[in-house]
Amino acid sequence: MATLEVIQPGMLTLIQDVGRLGVGGQGLSQGGAMDLHAYCWSNYLVGNEMDCPQLEITLGQAQFEAHGDMVCAIAGADMAATLDGMPIAPWQSFLVKDGQVIKFHHSREGLRAYLAVKGGFNVPKVLGSSSTVVRNGVGGVKPGMPLQKGDCLVVRNGVDLLPEKCFKSLITPARFIPDYRQQLQLRVIESYQCDHFLKASKQHFYQGVYKVTQQTDRMGCRFEGPKVLGGSNGIISEGIAYGAIQIPPNGQPIVLLNDRQTLGGYPKLGCIARIDMSRLAQARPGQEVQFIKGNMDDLLQQWLIFSRFFALPF
Repeated sequence: MATLEVIQPGMLTLIQDVGRLGVGGQGLSQGGAMDLHAYCWSNYLVGNEMDCPQLEITLGQAQFEAHGDMVCAIAGADMAATLDGMPIAPWQSFLVKDGQVIKFHHSREGLRAYLAVKGGFNVPKVLGSSSTVVRNGVGGVKPGMPLQKGDCLVVRNGVDLLPEKCFKSLITPARFIPDYRQQLQLRVIESYQCDHFLKASKQHFYQGVYKVTQQTDRMGCRFEGPKVLGGSNGIISEGIAYGAIQIPPNGQPIVLLNDRQTLGGYPKLGCIARIDMSRLAQARPGQEVQFIKGNMDDLLQQWLIFSRFFALPF
């Protein structure tokens, strides 16, 4: 039985899968991998099903020791990962031998990296998912807790490895590897209370440049830039969709993310296109962002291509 031991958990390392879907009626957040693009590629590179739990490592500084042989892959933010001190190329699979140590340094670009192990981690499911949601106290090795030093993750469905000379690494095609240094454009699907906002204010929203603030976490991404005014002072609390653009009284947008609350009473302009949310998950504080109007038909087709390629379970 192969295991991966946590030597250093880093700033924040969580067990994540595709999320706990359909539980909003119970007051629970969906959770799940923030960057679904990187998460899916990491599982794909080791031949896993798309709901296999893996590690979401935020900001780096994490370290793990293998007890047993395993096949791994890393995708997402570049954290200058090493295997026994030797650099690991991201966005491809690699062999890890018994006793070897995988180390993540500070993130050089992007915010979150994903570490998948062939077979996935044997972590209990709560309401259909192993995802850790700290605010709900569910998921993970210890309910609702980030990984801690000394935790041991059992690799399920252990595999017999071929001799190292026969191992062939799978590599993500270059066109699917994001450049996290590029200015971020987020496409908006207008909905909710969009018509409540002043036309001039919406023009400022689309023409302005916003910056991601330090007050950003897995619940929501807060922005600083031109104020969005003219929405109603408050609405009857309603369900909040993934990617909803909420406008609080100060006029500074908040995009609601995986661990968002299920209900809210602030007016909303609409939602960020789902296909763009993975890029937002990698935006660091200070990152410049522009919002642009999206075409629903084009965005739907892009999402269908992505979800069908990876055979996502939703």
